[in-house]
Amino acid sequence: MQQIARNIGDFLRTERENFKHISIEEKSAHNYVTNIDRESEQRLVKCLSDLLPDSGFIAEEGSATRNGERYCWVIDPLDGTTNFIHNNAPYCVSIALTDERDILLGVVYEVCRDECFHACRDGKAWLNDKELHVTETDSIDKAFIALGFPYSFDAYKPMAVHLVNRLYGHAKGCRLQGSAAAELCYVAAGRFDARIEACLGPWDVAAGGLILMQAGGRLTNFAGENKWQTGETVLASNGKIHDHLLDLIKEVELRF
Repeated sequence: MQQIARNIGDFLRTERENFKHISIEEKSAHNYVTNIDRESEQRLVKCLSDLLPDSGFIAEEGSATRNGERYCWVIDPLDGTTNFIHNNAPYCVSIALTDERDILLGVVYEVCRDECFHACRDGKAWLNDKELHVTETDSIDKAFIALGFPYSFDAYKPMAVHLVNRLYGHAKGCRLQGSAAAELCYVAAGRFDARIEACLGPWDVAAGGLILMQAGGRLTNFAGENKWQTGETVLASNGKIHDHLLDLIKEVELRF
């Protein structure tokens, strides 16, 4: 899986250098897809099908084929497409393997920094060959927090404004980086203490979520339940500031 992710990352890196050949479409307001996303997904599906025949797929760009298979790949061939278009970091390849109940394996390859994050269920989390651990930060005023502003801006704008109002000037710092999969891994690596976003898909969070949990982190939905795998609402943290952030989030009612 790591080698496949790296190979796809090499493809993305090469295509980014030949940007004039990239065709850009708008799936919805400000939500873009390129021919490179689709080609990357096709390559991923072929390689992963060869690795594990008779497996299903849940994929962002139309390659979903799940039909009762025991194992299923949950893939994002290019997470951070807008960053990719603008030659801005980060963007990554995300691959998770699931069975009927659990996420078993996760690999996220961040192309710009040549970093391969990976974990397996009941194992440790790694960045290349370095073991990962979340931070020990235990208060909001010391926390460095990643926010995500999803494309569903009408639904999410009240929460986005609320979080900025409650965190800006109160947390140690807030950032918007534009790649959920990569940023979940950054929480696992201790670069952030938490990340908050909604209106995502399972391909955005499956691999990075597993990596974060195996690094000692915590993930829930905005209600505090262990139902983050769909990506509908996702709070990811080092665990120590999780309940504090849930209290802030619950001050606003989201209506999807």
